[in-house]
Amino acid sequence: MRNIFTALFALSASPALAASGPFFSLGNTNFVVLIAFLIFVGILMYMKVPGSIGGMLDKRADSIKAELDEAKALRDEAQSLLASYERKQKEVAAQAERIVASAKDEATKAAAEAKKDIATSITRRLAAAEEQIASAQAAAVKDVRDQAIVVAVGAAKDVIAKQMDAKSAGTLIDDSIATVADKLH
Repeated sequence: MRNIFTALFALSASPALAASGPFFSLGNTNFVVLIAFLIFVGILMYMKVPGSIGGMLDKRADSIKAELDEAKALRDEAQSLLASYERKQKEVAAQAERIVASAKDEATKAAAEAKKDIATSITRRLAAAEEQIASAQAAAVKDVRDQAIVVAVGAAKDVIAKQMDAKSAGTLIDDSIATVADKLH
């Protein structure tokens, strides 16, 4: 601080020494300006302007410090919120992975169940088809037998008609009646 005052006095003294005439006279403008300056500084000191300026600067420094503290608190709160959201995001991602895994498992189980159901359905259809084939085969065999019986009866009728005379026919009728009577009783 002393160095500043020394430098100011050195700078202010050189123009004062360059003025013409005695320095301490009211005719010297440099001396008048110096006195006006000192009076101005005195008035400022009397009115306590440096103290009020210092107070204003202190107030401003306090408000800046309060703003900085508030900003720091907001920053800390924002960081805690960010950390909270990051945790929630990780939890949601983990939950999404669990849901996807569960869905895959369910899809795999559903596919296996569908395959099993299809295999059961195919087995039932094959069994039904085999039953239909067996039924159709039995019907065909019955039709063939019936047709064979009809043909055999027709052939037997023709053979018997050619070989049959009235006496053989009477004997055959009597034997048939006796057989029927035995079976009915």
